[in-house]
Amino acid sequence: MALSKEELLKRLSDGVFEMEEEDTIEAAKEYVEAGYDILDGIMEGLVDGMNHASKLYEEEEYFVTDLLLCSDAMYEGLAILRPHLPADEVDREKPKGVIGVVEGDTHDIGKNLVKIMLETAGFDMIDLGRDVPLQSFVDKAKEVNASFVCMSTLMTTTMNGMKTVIELLKEAGIRENLKVVIGGGPISKKFSDLIGADGYSANATEAVKLVKGLLNIA
Repeated sequence: MALSKEELLKRLSDGVFEMEEEDTIEAAKEYVEAGYDILDGIMEGLVDGMNHASKLYEEEEYFVTDLLLCSDAMYEGLAILRPHLPADEVDREKPKGVIGVVEGDTHDIGKNLVKIMLETAGFDMIDLGRDVPLQSFVDKAKEVNASFVCMSTLMTTTMNGMKTVIELLKEAGIRENLKVVIGGGPISKKFSDLIGADGYSANATEAVKLVKGLLNIA
């Protein structure tokens, strides 16, 4: 006898939260076979588990390595559920975001977590990686018609690169078309306001809330 939708949603969430790839895969397969709503499986199952893990990370009960293992389990589940999404959900245009670590900095764990959370929340993320030439943020944003740009750094010596990117976006004539979000160890709301960014986020979960708020997405 098939498990109820609520039971399978809990198994999907727990599989991600508890870093159990095999459990997540099995739950995802059973969920598909039972014919339950796929988007609910993604959002109320997999994403719920990732949100739970992120809260524990904020409370310093989970480490970065734990979060990455949770995301591995989530992606395994997504690989099974996504092909069964209704056509209108697949075809729906997702807001595009460009993300990267500014030139001179190679610390990318925080950036990777933000990218994972934004992708999970339904954004189409273009990841430029780390030590990204400042002009590349502008070129890529223009190329893909991005709705927002996310920049991070852990180093005080590279912080001003963010200000340069904002100036380059203005020169390219696209600053008014997109939002700029920044984050990283030395970054503060004061610095964000100073350089003319649209917002600052201290962690991955806050980044999702911030971007959704800036783009007026519920």
